[in-house]
This record gives sequence, structure tokens and C-alpha cells, in this order.
Amino acid sequence: MSADATRLSLTTPLAEVPEIPARVVKLLAKESLETVGDVIWQLPFRHEDRRHAADTIFQPSETPVCHQVRVTKTAQKFFGRRRGAGMFDAMVEPEAGAALGQGLTLRWWNMPYMGKAIAEDQVLFVHGKIKDQKGRLIMSHPEYEIVGEDEDAGGAMVHTGRITPVYRLRGGLTQKALRVAAWHVCRRLGDDFAENVLPTPSTKGEFAGWNRTRAMKVVHFPVDQAELEVASRYLALEEFFGYQLRVVHRRRSFVESGGQSHAGPGDQVAQFERSLPFALTEAQRRCVEEIRVDMASARPMNRLLHGDVGSGKTVVAFLSMVRAVECGAQAALMAPTQILAEQHFQNARKWLEPLGIRVGLKTGSRKESGGGLELWSGGGDAPDVIIGTHALLHDRELVHNLGIVVIDEQHKFGVAQRARLIEKGRTPDVLVMTATPIPRTLTLTIYGDLDVSTIDERPKARGKVVTKIRPASKVKEAAAFLKAQLLEGRQAYLVYPLIDESEKLDVKAATTGFDEWQTWLAPHRVGLLHGRMSAEEKDDVMRQFRDADIEALVSTTVIEVGVDVPNATVMYIQGAERFGLAQLHQLRGRIGRGEHTSYCVLFVKDKDPEAKARLMIMEETHDGFKIAEEDLKRRGPGDVLGRAQSGQSPLRFAAYLADTRLVSTARKLAERTLDEDPRLRSRRFDGIRAFVLQAESGGATLQ
Repeated sequence: MSADATRLSLTTPLAEVPEIPARVVKLLAKESLETVGDVIWQLPFRHEDRRHAADTIFQPSETPVCHQVRVTKTAQKFFGRRRGAGMFDAMVEPEAGAALGQGLTLRWWNMPYMGKAIAEDQVLFVHGKIKDQKGRLIMSHPEYEIVGEDEDAGGAMVHTGRITPVYRLRGGLTQKALRVAAWHVCRRLGDDFAENVLPTPSTKGEFAGWNRTRAMKVVHFPVDQAELEVASRYLALEEFFGYQLRVVHRRRSFVESGGQSHAGPGDQVAQFERSLPFALTEAQRRCVEEIRVDMASARPMNRLLHGDVGSGKTVVAFLSMVRAVECGAQAALMAPTQILAEQHFQNARKWLEPLGIRVGLKTGSRKESGGGLELWSGGGDAPDVIIGTHALLHDRELVHNLGIVVIDEQHKFGVAQRARLIEKGRTPDVLVMTATPIPRTLTLTIYGDLDVSTIDERPKARGKVVTKIRPASKVKEAAAFLKAQLLEGRQAYLVYPLIDESEKLDVKAATTGFDEWQTWLAPHRVGLLHGRMSAEEKDDVMRQFRDADIEALVSTTVIEVGVDVPNATVMYIQGAERFGLAQLHQLRGRIGRGEHTSYCVLFVKDKDPEAKARLMIMEETHDGFKIAEEDLKRRGPGDVLGRAQSGQSPLRFAAYLADTRLVSTARKLAERTLDEDPRLRSRRFDGIRAFVLQAESGGATLQ
């Protein structure tokens, strides 16, 4: 791409870029795009390869195609009283010669000005879907470009005939307007308009000769796919580098804040382990030792414990809490729901009170107590171990001498909520748990400020789980098998993707399914659970299911994080094609928690071979880490660094989070950079310094 002599800066108003038409400037201004920088940072979210025109045969296509055509005839028809109502047709033939079949009509509705834009004998590049409408081939509202005559783009091919950027639009903005502005901005910007954030590029390797300026220009208008890939990966590395600077800085700040050593004699810890009715797995022992070393250190522990549902994280957490109590400190465990907090509380009483450890429960509300429910034995003193929901955040008297904070299903809590609980101690040790196996790249990104312990082994006493994929039309037949399981005293989860039926989606819903299952399973007791129920209603239903008063539970995904019901051995998931692999695995983890063989059936649309192929891994493996990696490859991480986790905007290049090498490189660069410049005083960090160094509740964004 050539550049004019007159250079622009990122702060230059678009009105001062002479090539951008005034009408385009006005349109962009309505959407708050007023400067060169505003446009250059509107990065395309995808590209279309429009370089190669199709052959001389016009034929229907479900995907957009590109043709170079010559206009042979135009026609404009008006109808109705509304001004401008009508259609404009341009009949075309391939520029290479006469069509070897049907002709093609380009059609625009209610756009009378097209009669002035398109004329006979013009050569066009057109891009769009061709539809057969009553024997006539029509391309409606195609993107087009007049070959050699596009005034807005200075005669260049911008919209077709190239790898074309496609932008996310808002308001009345159009692809053509934004593309034209980006084209002229990129032509005018010099070779050094953007300060490099990454260290000086290497002279060899993948990014040799690349810098921020070159990458920004190329990602808008690449010459070929290879160039686009390198430019995108460079900007992804730059973005990941900014986030890694932040998590590494957060990690170092936490360590520097100073903590307390929790290195007691270990007698109560050993006594607790001996009292367990099962032996720890090797993976559990490894994690216990990693945590012991951290807690013995004077620096505060900041560790993630992750593993499959049912892998035994809770026992590891309780051993860590006993270790803190043995040193004279309090231990707190925060769970996302009242029912889960109560489950932890019951386990804690069973396991810890025989050791002389006082256990308390603090939750948000219970009708029978008129408010927070606080239960502990041993006088009026605060308990040694306090378990609760987010209500713990609001009780400074109850939680006052924290030695360790354990946060269960931590993805249900925001960073700020975690920080509020941690602040209640004198920089206590922190252990966060998640039952969602996390691929290494996401561990480095989302949890980059934490050390990681992984339980990758299931307890041997757990029953086998058989997973099968079945067509949705077979669900009624499957009811007979389920009824037989209920007659043997087992219980079941019946999961649906939606609460109510939708006119727009051909998907079964929980409320409809509830009515059906009540009929199919009578006289067995069927319950209903979904997200629109109050917390108290949900807890009541889950208690009834846990106590076997409800035998089959029709539910949405609210049971993804739920209580432990070892007697539940069957799970039917309707519309399984609508779920991600990791979510399906998480749901499946609700069964197989007892000694009996369990059965998970994934019902998919009868004629959806792609869904069946994607879900086959669920039949093949129960390794949550393999499934999580596959899910990341297939679906991408989505809003993996969205506001729920970091308080920041989503990553622009999140698709590259599956690239372990790229994320690891960003981490190494961040570590090295903070070694050399801990406060990021270098000028190249002016744009991201606030983002990296800000408090968790701040609102800076990465750019």
C-alpha cells in the first residue's frame, strides 16, 4: 500500500483527511468515530477473500461468491405511494464472456439512487449470495465495486477483488463507509505512527521486521492470508503481553504485601487424614504438599486448585484449613450458593468437630431464622472455620483473624468480591477452587497471578459413567430405561437448554419437559428447577432432591454447580448440540459420584451429523482437561477475559488464546520487562501503564 507525502497523526480529525468524502466523515461522526485513531482501532473482526472471481457460470450458492461482471441492461421500477419505494435491477454477464447458462440480475430494493450509480457497460466486482427465485438467478443487495472508477477509494479496489476487512457495525454505519475511511487513513499514516509496546522486535523468527505500525495497517488491508496471519498474531502477542504485565504485577504485589507463616506441628492435619474413610489419591497428595510448602512460607499463598468434578478438591481444601487453624488462625470458605455452603458446613462438622475445631455457617437469609443463619459449637467465640456465601463479605466481627481464605467455584465471584474477603485478614493465604478443567493458555491468562495445583485423577471408589449420543426422537423410549432406574431406587437429572419454549428456536424447554416427564414417569416424583426461581425456591428443590423426596429433577444448567447427590445415576441432556463440550462435561460431573454405574445420554437433533461428530469426544473420554482443550479449539474462548473476571473489555484477539506458544511468549516477555522496569516508566508503556498498575476496581482498558 503506497502512502502520500502528507502524514497524519492518530489525533488528526477525519475532516482533515482530504480523500475521505464529507458524507463519510459525517456518518462516522454520528458513531463517535472522529479521529484517525478512532478508525485505526476499529479492527476488523474477520476478513473475506474476494480476490478470485468465480467462473462464467452463475449458480445458486449458500455462501457469498465473487464475480467480475459487465452490466448489459438496467431497469428501475417504482410502486406504491411511499417516496423511493421500488427496485433497481442490473442485468449482468461475466466480464470474461457470455454466460454459460442463466444470466444474473443484481437487485436493490428501495434504493432509487442506484440508478445513478450503476450504468450499462460498466465492469463491476460483485459479492453476495445468488438465489434462485422462480427460475431467475438474483443477487440481492450485493457489495459492488466499479472497476477502476471507485471515487471514494481513489480508484483502488477496496471492497472486492482483495482480502476484504469486515467490521462490527453500530448505528447507521456501513461497511463501505468504514472501509473507505480505514483505507485512506492507512495510506496516509507513516511507518512509525504507533509506539511499539512489545520489546524491540527480533531480527529473526516469526516477527522479524514487524512492528505495531506495520501490523495495524496489514490487519486492515492485507496482501495475502499469510501476511494477515502474522499481523494478527503480532497484535495478539502485544495484547497478551499487556494482560500478562498486569497479572504478573498483581502477583508480585501480592507477594510483596507480606504474609504469615502457617507451619504448625501438623498433628491435627495428620489426625484429620487418618479419620477419612478413604485414602487420598496421588494427585491429592501432590496438591496437599504444594499447598503445605506455600503456607509454611512467610509470603502469602495465592494458589488455584482445579480439577474435574468429583476429583476431591474439597478434602484438599479442608486439610489446608486445618493447617491454618492449627497455627491459631481462622479459616474461611466462601461458596456461590447457600445450598453449596450448607453442604460444605455439614461436611466440616462431620470431619472437623471431632478434632476440636469449631465450625460456623454464615449465609444470606433463611426464613426460619429471620436472617443470617449462624451455627457453631463451643460458646460465644467466633468459630475457627467459618463457611458461607457472599454474606461473609459483610461480617467483620465474625471473620477477623483470617489465616486462609478458600473460595469455591471461584468463577462465580468477581475479582473485587474475592479481594473484599481477602482484605479481612492480614494478607491471608488464598486458595481458589474450580471444578472446570482449564487449558494451560487460559490458566496463564485468567489465573496468571496464581500458582496452579491440578488434581488430574479421580478417586477409585467412584462408579463408572457411560455416555451415549442419541437422536431427540428417541427420548420417549429412553423414559422406560429411566423408570427402571428409579424403581431400583436411583435418581436422575433431566437437563434442558431453555426455561420456556421459544418461537425463534426449535429447542425443547424445561417447563414443557416437566409436564411430559410427570406423565412418563408417574407415579415417581418429578421436580422443576430453573434460573427464574428465587434462591430460596431453588435451595428448597435441591434439598428435596438431595433427600430423595424428588426422584427426577427437570432443570436448566443451574445444576452445573450443585450439591453432591451420590444416588443420582442418570442424566438426560436435551438439545445437547447447544452446549459447549466443557459445559456438558461439567453437567455430567453431577452423576457418577457414588458406587453405582451412571448413565449420561446426550440427545441431539435427528439430522445433525456435525453435532454428533463434535460430541463424540464425550463418549470417548472423561478426561476434563482433554475435553477443555478440544472445546477451546472448536469454540474459542469467547469473552474469556470479560468484565466478570477482570473488570475489563474482552480481548480483541481472544481466538489466539488456544496458542500455548504465543501466550507463553507473552508471559516470558512480561516477566523480563517487570524485572527491568517494575513501574513501567518507559515511554512505550504510556498507553497501558494505568491498565497494568491500576487497582482491581479500576476501569482502564487495554489499547
